[in-house]
Amino acid sequence: MQEQPDAAFPSGLTARVELTVTDSDTAQALGSGDVPVLGTPRVLALAEAATVAATAVRMPSGMTTVGTRVELDHRAATVVGRTVAARATLVGVDGRRLRFEVTVTDGDETVAEGRVDRVLVDRQRFVARASGTA
Repeated sequence: MQEQPDAAFPSGLTARVELTVTDSDTAQALGSGDVPVLGTPRVLALAEAATVAATAVRMPSGMTTVGTRVELDHRAATVVGRTVAARATLVGVDGRRLRFEVTVTDGDETVAEGRVDRVLVDRQRFVARASGTA
């Protein structure tokens, strides 16, 4: 019998990750714009990293989560050299589905906020299916 995700991941789990913005994190470098500020794809990657970190300690052996849905409002520009922090909070568990609220800040300013949904999967089976060997 598979471990119940609800027990492994109680609502309220949180994690925080930081990034000091470099030239390679900018919209120019990522191809998402032509300005030298933190690019939206990097903001999203940071938010997702926080969701992964929130579940890491309680992750059942052989399992992982994969992102399935994102809603993100990128509200403010962040220049190279600034440090941003992403915080993810698990706000809902429905079977294997995990819903997080995420906030990215630069000091006291909210840079981005939204939701990220992830699904708990068997790592080996997922990779086998993705590579066509299952």
